[in-house]
Amino acid sequence: MAILDKNARTRHARQYHLHVSPGEIGKYVLLPGDPARVSMIAQHLDDPSEVAFHREYRTVTGHFRGIEVSGTSTGIGCPSAAIAVEELANVGATHFIRVGSSAAYRPEIAQGDLIVNTATMRLDGTSAAYVDPRFPAVADHFLVRHLIDAAQDLAAERGFKVHVGINASSDAFYAETPEFVEQLQKHRISNVEMESSAIFTVAHLRGLFGAMVCAVSYNYTRPGEVDFEGENHALVAGWDNAIAVALEAVARYEADENMP
Repeated sequence: MAILDKNARTRHARQYHLHVSPGEIGKYVLLPGDPARVSMIAQHLDDPSEVAFHREYRTVTGHFRGIEVSGTSTGIGCPSAAIAVEELANVGATHFIRVGSSAAYRPEIAQGDLIVNTATMRLDGTSAAYVDPRFPAVADHFLVRHLIDAAQDLAAERGFKVHVGINASSDAFYAETPEFVEQLQKHRISNVEMESSAIFTVAHLRGLFGAMVCAVSYNYTRPGEVDFEGENHALVAGWDNAIAVALEAVARYEADENMP
């Protein structure tokens, strides 16, 4: 009895969820969660064009200093982020940089700051479907290095602070109780978000490259500053800074002759 092989069936074709096709995507893809933030990426690109907008997946492609770059929203959580990486890889993308939001655990990290993470603690269910529970989710070293360098160089000019650490990827936003936070603080986790575990894991298994730079939405150690109802102006500025850092890192990475 024949059994469907999704990977073989979908490679080098128009993708089922993202509705993107070969030739429409750059090898570098920035990955925000929210489709609205794809428009922010487009503002940084030359001649941006919307390739597709289906479900939570919105994609634009343009150029940054002559380098073809795409932006694709992943939606919320590891399941949809894994689909995004799989389908983008199917049509030729090789380097993935998440540019999202993250909540901080360390007291010195403020709203609007940027965090570049070297690895993530896998608290999601999606990556567990791919790898052994003991397997680490690690960002690509060279992308991380260029993200840190770019962030440090742009920090004074654009007025933000940058931090480096290990984060956690959690599936359940409302299960992040004070007890949950305290447990992760004991592991010196710097921040938590919901997608990088899948992005790092899927990219690694495909022999590709994943990394992340996030803007801080709020800090769990400063509950008086958290406002879930109003507009978070520091976070909005942080998103723009994260995009600028990611694109600067792409340009430096592309210019580095030692990079794959």
